[in-house]
Amino acid sequence: QVQLVESGGGSVQAGGSLRLSCTTSGRTLRSVTMGWFRQAPDKEREFVARISWSGARTYYADFVKGRFTISRDNAKNTVYLQMNSLKPEDTAVYSCAASYDPYAVDPARYDYWGQGTQVTVSS
Repeated sequence: QVQLVESGGGSVQAGGSLRLSCTTSGRTLRSVTMGWFRQAPDKEREFVARISWSGARTYYADFVKGRFTISRDNAKNTVYLQMNSLKPEDTAVYSCAASYDPYAVDPARYDYWGQGTQVTVSS
């Protein structure tokens, strides 16, 4: 009844940019924190960024600070991840997720997940 669908992934060269989108549908989720995670083959899922319901509070993993920006448009039920200065090590499947914990970093604290979108960065 709750669906999260990511889009905007693709292949870019190192130093390039992509903007990912995550749109929710079905049962409306209100007052949720939205997060982005990524997972490369043979690696653990890792936290990338989160944003509060109002958009006033954001938090980023150290490896993306200064390069990625998370934002949301609640009227469109959409959260975005603007990724600049991409590096080959950013290559992964990126997933969005929703949590009722405004401080959530652990994937276990997120209740709803999208299927993910592939981001590939070549050197």
